[in-house]
Amino acid sequence: MTEPAAAAPSLPGLPSGRFSGREAFTQLLRDGLATAAREGWPEIVLSDANFHDWPLGELAVIESLQQWARGGRRFTMLACTYDEVIRRHARFVRWRGTWDHIITCRRSPEADPLDLPSALWSPAWVLHRIDPLRCVGVSGAEPERRVLLRESLNEWLRSKSSPGFPSTTLGL
Repeated sequence: MTEPAAAAPSLPGLPSGRFSGREAFTQLLRDGLATAAREGWPEIVLSDANFHDWPLGELAVIESLQQWARGGRRFTMLACTYDEVIRRHARFVRWRGTWDHIITCRRSPEADPLDLPSALWSPAWVLHRIDPLRCVGVSGAEPERRVLLRESLNEWLRSKSSPGFPSTTLGL
């Protein structure tokens, strides 16, 4: 028996393997966040150049995030820019303001958008869009897949990004 088969029972509904297409990607994101809420994942990391084609503004996604969020949880976002999040995902922006105390947002404005990982990482399962233009990637709970993606994200978070996307904007 292989590791992926052994991990499958603990994550019902979350597939392991390749995916292709925008619909498959967005559905995997919805399913991943719903599972995070149900299973109580302690940490979630979202990374993308701009999140413009993510379903972050959908009511179902916000309900999953709301159910997931509570003390002791950590949520990290990484992007080149958050302009599209603000423009397209108003529900998410409101949710982000409410849960600012568990959310860390980092930005890497100088990065090539195709170099920044497009991914959802958790200690239990990952979704990695390897080719954002064609919306092709892999998902799974395999330990190797989770460790490799986390190492890549950590490099971006530690040395190639700075704080960004404040929960409030101060004006005069």
